[in-house]
Amino acid sequence: MTVSETMFHLGCKAEEVGKYVFLPGDPARTDLIAQYLDDPRLIVRKREFSTWTGSLDGVPVSVTSTGIGGPSAAIAMEELVMCGAHTFIRIGTCGGMQSEIPAGQLVIPTGAVRMEGTSHEYMPAAFPAVPDFGLTCALSDAAKELVLPHVTGVVQCKDSFYGQHSPKRMPVAQKLLNDWEAWKAAGVIASEMESAALFVVASVLHVRCATVLNMIWNQEREAKYGTEAVPQLDMDAAIKTAVLAMRNVIRNDMR
Repeated sequence: MTVSETMFHLGCKAEEVGKYVFLPGDPARTDLIAQYLDDPRLIVRKREFSTWTGSLDGVPVSVTSTGIGGPSAAIAMEELVMCGAHTFIRIGTCGGMQSEIPAGQLVIPTGAVRMEGTSHEYMPAAFPAVPDFGLTCALSDAAKELVLPHVTGVVQCKDSFYGQHSPKRMPVAQKLLNDWEAWKAAGVIASEMESAALFVVASVLHVRCATVLNMIWNQEREAKYGTEAVPQLDMDAAIKTAVLAMRNVIRNDMR
């Protein structure tokens, strides 16, 4: 790749991207996250990918949306790594799977169930989907410093949103329901759609990746206690945690 080459899907060039990158799913969320950077500028919007670049403590940092699911998330990471990026924090949302965890808490995954397809085109099923340990610790430390309620543990990643939320109407309903109960019994704390693919791709590409999620609802808590689900859509806590963690990682890298 030459310095001036434009990435096929992202539409950006290497010189326009920082080595440290936040990865939200929603393109609109890049606008919000970018405001936490110094001197943010919009680089390009193309398909589901929206990229901004600014800085933290004088170091270039980018924000690129991945869209929904593993395939587009893997594309984003692949092309950002081609541009020189090496450290990624996904900022996303999830749904709770353990009834004791209320909506609105942060979830910092320590691993992900690979119930999606993208990662299986990178590594066999026996390979674990785990985040970078140091980056995960940085996220946990940042949440503690900000006094934000958070939990750590394994999350489940799937390809079909409605396979989870309307499993009984699917021809493979019994498998979906059995798997869900198995994940719950093993203590899996939340369900989302991107981290498993990102963790495996990051492992293959030898870069760092970790995730912080806002638990926007918990269907298991609602089912157990009969309370109305009120989506907790404020991403401020997750973004602040990710920004503080990234700032601390950059400072540590500069030592």
